[in-house]
This record gives sequence, structure tokens and C-alpha cells, in this order.
Amino acid sequence: MDPYSAEGELINIHNHFHQGQYQSVVDFDVSSLSPENALPARVLQLRARVALGQAEDALADVQGETESHVELAALAALAQQALGDEEEAVGIVEALLAKGDVAAENATVQVLGGTVLQAAGRSEEALALLGRHQGSLDAVALIVQIHLQQNRNDLAVKEVAAARRWAQDSLLVNLAESWVGLRLGGEKYQQAFYVFEELAQAPATSSAQSLVSQAVAELHLGRTEEAQAALDQAMKKGSEYAADAIANQLVLSVISGKGAGEWLSSLQTADAQHPLLADLADKSDLFDKAATKYKAKAAAA
Repeated sequence: MDPYSAEGELINIHNHFHQGQYQSVVDFDVSSLSPENALPARVLQLRARVALGQAEDALADVQGETESHVELAALAALAQQALGDEEEAVGIVEALLAKGDVAAENATVQVLGGTVLQAAGRSEEALALLGRHQGSLDAVALIVQIHLQQNRNDLAVKEVAAARRWAQDSLLVNLAESWVGLRLGGEKYQQAFYVFEELAQAPATSSAQSLVSQAVAELHLGRTEEAQAALDQAMKKGSEYAADAIANQLVLSVISGKGAGEWLSSLQTADAQHPLLADLADKSDLFDKAATKYKAKAAAA
């Protein structure tokens, strides 16, 4: 039986993870799991600790076991990447893949290795590794995210449609379809909102992550007051998604015609490497380059 199926042993801890309920994953009672599911559950708990900002603890937890378990070596790479040591993280993944199929065919190596490679800007290598999966919805979800980052909405749509045929009622497929919907727009905004709102407002599934996702959908639908309410709830939930909540609060402030300077400073404090800050820096550089050209023309005149 697939341990992640509706009847599988890992369905609840797996759903907690992808709902952003990381502390619930860490606290999950794994004592009654069958031996074959103990390691996958441990990996999920370690990934949750990384997401909670406890990458050093997760790294220490797997020390001495990375040679005997490729899954834990991949986890070490993820932790190193979270700690900012991209070179070390990529090096671990490359060493794993050099072992051949024993590592590259492992679902955990595919997902965590793909995450590290994508974060390092090596999208095609990440996709090549993830493309070797055999029915892994985690791999599908990451492939969809990469295609969206590449602005290949067409490939993201195809990936979700293919997964929908064999995982009809999966939480991950619903989430991936909603990510794509936010990119496609139109009536897809409302469909995505329903998914995120259901997760965000139900006590059993609510998390900072789902609340931020609901807020993003509300923003796309032009409902600024509702977006503000969702972001307020997200910021009260916990720190693991604080940077994303702040980033979207910044966007909401700009849309609403309010000052965003305070939120910009807060985001720099919460996560100096946040994608929004990187994008703003890129846009600022492009503006400066364009302004230089106009200055040169004005001086010549």
C-alpha cells in the first residue's frame, strides 16, 4: 500500500507538512509506524525542523548517518542550503548523484536534491532529477513550482493534468492546481481561493502558510480588506512564514496607497534573501542602467 494514500500510515503527517503545520509534524507520534515507514516519517520531521528555522539541529541529528542513508544525506544538503552554504549543499547532491541509480532513483533524493539544485539556479538539472520519479506527488509539486518560476505555465498545466489522472483527490494536486490557477488568472483565481480558504479557515488544517496563500488569492480578486484579515491571522500564527506574510503585507500596502517603508525594513530583518527583495534589487539595477543612458543623451545634447 502507498503510505501516502488515503489509507496509508503517512497520510496525516504528510498532509500536515504540506499544509505548513510544521510543529504538528515535529510533534507527530511515530512510535506505532511500521519499520518501513519510520525513515520517511523521520525525513518529514527533519524537513519540518528545517522549515521552522532549526536547520542546525536537523543537521546535527543526521550526523554519522549520511553515508548509510542517501535520504539523510539529501536532508543534510537541504539543511546546508537553509543555513546559507549553497556550495556545500550542491556538493552533497552532486556526490549523491555520482553514486548512480541507488541515489537518483530514491524519491527523497529526487525531491530534496531537486530543491537544492533549483535554489542554486540549476533548474534543468533539478527537472532532470525530478523527472525520474515514479509516482511521487512531492516531485510533481516541485516540478510545477519550477515550471511556474520559469514562466512555463503550459508545462505546469500539463504536469498537474497528468497527476490529476492518477491522484484525483490528493491535497498536493489540489495545491499545485491552485498555484497554477493564480498564475493563469480569470476564473482560476476564485477556484484557487476556495482551496486556500478551506485550508486556512478550518482549525484542523489552518497554518501561516495557508493563510498567506488565502491572502494572495484575495489580493488577486481585489479584496484588500479580506487579504488584510488573512495576513493579520498569518502573522499571529508563527514565525516560519513571517517573511512571506510581511512581503505580501508590503504588496498590499502599495496597492492600498499606503506607505510600505516600514514593511520593507521588516522584511529585510526577517529574511534579507527573500525573493521579493532580490526582485526589487534587480529592478533597481535595471532602472539605474536605463537612467544612465538618458543622462548620457541629455549631456550630449
